[in-house]
Amino acid sequence: MNKKIVLTTLALLFAGLLFHAHAFAEPLPNVSVNIGGESGESPGTSALSLLLIITVLSVAPGILVLMTSFTRIVIVLGFVRTSLGTQSMPPNQVLVGLAMFLTFFIMSPTLGAVNDAALQPYLKGELTQTQALSKAADPMKKFMFNQTREKDLELFMKYTKTETPKTYSDIPITVMVPAYALSELRTSFQMGFMIFIPFLIIDMVVASTLMAMGMMMLPPVMISLPFKILLFVLVDGWYLVVKSLLLSFNTT
Repeated sequence: MNKKIVLTTLALLFAGLLFHAHAFAEPLPNVSVNIGGESGESPGTSALSLLLIITVLSVAPGILVLMTSFTRIVIVLGFVRTSLGTQSMPPNQVLVGLAMFLTFFIMSPTLGAVNDAALQPYLKGELTQTQALSKAADPMKKFMFNQTREKDLELFMKYTKTETPKTYSDIPITVMVPAYALSELRTSFQMGFMIFIPFLIIDMVVASTLMAMGMMMLPPVMISLPFKILLFVLVDGWYLVVKSLLLSFNTT
């Protein structure tokens, strides 16, 4: 029996080798790869440019997250889940997806301004890459400036010894982004604290009741969790959270 299996395996291998030999017997089409532009750039320069492009593309998502409303939204939604005590419910994919679509909704006027002022003229050849980036930065700066505290802006401007700007357009993007991110963290934690208060009161009432009844071994979380979910559903909590997030952004 073992000899038959070995002979069958060898026959299949031999047939496969014949098939591949016949397949590669035909001449392959000519394929050429040209590295470098028409201007005669050296391969080293092209490789360096490619490396810089890949680096920018890998960092771009993180930069865009810190320049939009995504940070505040996802942190507040995380606070809601933590205060409810439902651990992984809703799952991370749902929270991140909801945060992304709310970000698109909130940022739509700003992204529309970027598209009209920079992207479309650049695609039509009316602007150079540098001019397009400069014009695209203005709507983003306006959005971030409206959400940023003066205290946070002054912190980074004093550190970089930047002169006091006349308008938000004069603020360097390297100053605006960290100041905006710092303000977003503060605002999101303030909203998270306000969300925690009613659920904390429920936990304290349940824990005190169980202590008074002498139920030392019963975890208060098991009793308070249904009451917190019931309260959240009765007051239409997700609607109130999303409404608060939308009203918290100053888009004027």
